[in-house]
Amino acid sequence: MGVSFHTTLIALAALLGMEVFAWFAHKYIMHGWGWGWHQSHHQRHNRLLEKNDLYVVVFSLVVVGLFALGAARWPVLMPIATGITLYGVLYSLFHDGLVHRRWPLRWQPKSGYLRRLILAHRIHHAVHTREGAVSFGFLWAENPEKLKLRLLENHPRHGQKTSQPGSS
Repeated sequence: MGVSFHTTLIALAALLGMEVFAWFAHKYIMHGWGWGWHQSHHQRHNRLLEKNDLYVVVFSLVVVGLFALGAARWPVLMPIATGITLYGVLYSLFHDGLVHRRWPLRWQPKSGYLRRLILAHRIHHAVHTREGAVSFGFLWAENPEKLKLRLLENHPRHGQKTSQPGSS
């Protein structure tokens, strides 16, 4: 039996809804009370894993639960869990692979939307603290120039060059 149009729409809605959820969770949980795990993601390191990866484990357990409930009792949860899983795959490819190079992807886009996504996330990582960051989406990126201006509003000294002795 094929996949119905409605099932596909539900999965796509879940995938798109995950970007909204991820933005909210990133801004208010990861940069809020969940900073203890997320802080590792804002620090340079050479380890394969970081404490921030615990979020993937937690979210994966939720999806496994949705698949189980969908199979046992509420079939509508199956396409929702599928959409969330597809979001996780895209997140892993783009965020972990392309932006943070945790996968063996060597290609770096020089223009277009993927370049914009990388720039927006680099601007997010210009802040190494819990407060004052900009750009909390993972697959949707605002204009990098607007993000830079907002970053400077949040951190006025961030854009200033230190004066050298003898310069005015």
